[in-house]
Amino acid sequence: MNKILVTGGNGLVGSAFKELDGNFLFPDRKQLNLLNREKVFSYIKDNQVDTVIHVAARVGGVAANTNYVADFYSENIQINTNIIDACVANGVQKLVCCLSTCVYPDEKKVIWPITEDQLHNGEPHKSNFGYAYAKRMVDVHLRAVRQQYGLEYISVIPNNLYGEYDNYDLENSHVIPALVRKIWEAKVNNNPYVEVWGDGEIYREFTYSKDIAKVILFCLQNYKGLSPINIGNTEEYCLKDVIEMLKSTLDYHGEVVYNLDKPKGQIRKPSSNKKLLDLGWQKEWYTSLEVGLANSCRWFTDNYPNVRGVN
Repeated sequence: MNKILVTGGNGLVGSAFKELDGNFLFPDRKQLNLLNREKVFSYIKDNQVDTVIHVAARVGGVAANTNYVADFYSENIQINTNIIDACVANGVQKLVCCLSTCVYPDEKKVIWPITEDQLHNGEPHKSNFGYAYAKRMVDVHLRAVRQQYGLEYISVIPNNLYGEYDNYDLENSHVIPALVRKIWEAKVNNNPYVEVWGDGEIYREFTYSKDIAKVILFCLQNYKGLSPINIGNTEEYCLKDVIEMLKSTLDYHGEVVYNLDKPKGQIRKPSSNKKLLDLGWQKEWYTSLEVGLANSCRWFTDNYPNVRGVN
């Protein structure tokens, strides 16, 4: 069987592969420091890795991307470059790199729903441009590798992810895990309200992490295209409605206070997954947001406070 290295194997998406069949390798940070170029090259060589699923990244929400924009750019550029170069040098046959819909241009530069051919039509949103540009360069690097070496490495673009084993650090987490933690801690501490950045009038697409793991394996088997491919569930939800779902799931009856002095990010960034559906993926294979949130909240409350970002 192929030896499949999953980077970020203890993270949100990486952990989802542990429930799937495959000869997977899940090194932790002590076994494989992705910022150490020499270690990345030697790990892939010594373990005779045939396939790499690269889902590791330094990620965070609006606050972290704003406060540490240079760190987000530098660390992700180094990680991605090390992985791609090591795969080329060691003859890895298949590589899939995970991007993010934040790589797409700001809303003034795109036509909705966003298709893959619009990737380089303008600058990304200012709220996370460091991370977004680092991820964009994965597309450039893979196209260069394909031209020079003929290797059909691919990249996939999920949207907002959530699920078990997420990061719940309030400064560095994405929107759903941050909300889950805030609402749960408000409940257990009998706080009468939770604070949310912005006005809640933004719209996002959300995809369950276990679905993304399945889609990535599907793309490894069925997609060989030069350009990235959108793989997320494209149903949009207003953030206010998501918050109400979480309050109901976590049985919290307090108020939500919206801090209008804080940034809220792009209003919308709907994406098109037509290319994926044309390959044979079915819409009904995605987990509904209601079911995914219920699973995620159950896992969080069962493991709290011993979850990433809290303890």
